[in-house]
Amino acid sequence: MPGLAAPLIAWYRDAARDLPWRREGFGAWGTLVSEFMLQQTPVNRVVPHLEAWLTRWPTPADLAASPPGDAVTQWANLGYPRRALWLHRAAVEIRDRHDGVVPRDVDALLALTGIGDYTARAVAVFAYGDRHPVVDTNTRRVLARAIGGRAQPGPPHRRDLEAMEAELPADIAEAAIVNAAAMELGAIVCTARAPKCEACPLAAQCAWRVAGYPASEDRRRKQATYEGSDRQTRGAVLKTLREAAPAAVPVFAVIPEWPDAAQRDRAIDSLIADGLVEADDDHLRLPGHPAS
Repeated sequence: MPGLAAPLIAWYRDAARDLPWRREGFGAWGTLVSEFMLQQTPVNRVVPHLEAWLTRWPTPADLAASPPGDAVTQWANLGYPRRALWLHRAAVEIRDRHDGVVPRDVDALLALTGIGDYTARAVAVFAYGDRHPVVDTNTRRVLARAIGGRAQPGPPHRRDLEAMEAELPADIAEAAIVNAAAMELGAIVCTARAPKCEACPLAAQCAWRVAGYPASEDRRRKQATYEGSDRQTRGAVLKTLREAAPAAVPVFAVIPEWPDAAQRDRAIDSLIADGLVEADDDHLRLPGHPAS
């Protein structure tokens, strides 16, 4: 068994959090929705939204039958609302191309809107039990420290999948556990800013720890401040339209009190360009909802 696998498996069996997508019978659709929601959003914010989403749309066909604006509304304050549109488009594609069943094949998953390497492999591994390396930000940090001896990983690269593949046991079930365990370790122990090395199952063999915790350049992309940003403005516009949905809102009535009128107009234009908002006769509405 590869070097990291045995300690990760033993640790995960005791330390893994009880999360909905890890429960028996959760299903491929639930796994896919959870992976969309977990992109750049903390677990504690995702869980209640995920449960509400799957109650409303328990299958891809259920979501595909609703207007995309309903998906944007249900997305609420999860952030990066284009994910809601992409998930809706993926549901339509699953209904139309795959008879309403989330595909198992990685290439077929990659062909769906909004799905990249990580999400495709996560669905294939965690929903269908196939053997693939699954690498997210947390996994990359664990690999960088335990194997590479670096404090932080470099930019995402195809080599990340190769490095994780080398750590997977041949046994399919154990390989899935190692994938999940590496992510979990990075999320709750081997964290970016305050790693709990004393509680880490890899402490004895961690190359970074053995080397004395050398600093390395942090090349992670820094996220811009939210307060006062265009992202905040876009969020305020969408909040107004969600609260009014399915009705349209006159343009002049959309956050008229915003202190920067040019920023407000720029936000509206960008939302229209992204397909998150539709404009008609000086009114704005969420996509797929009837005109005023």
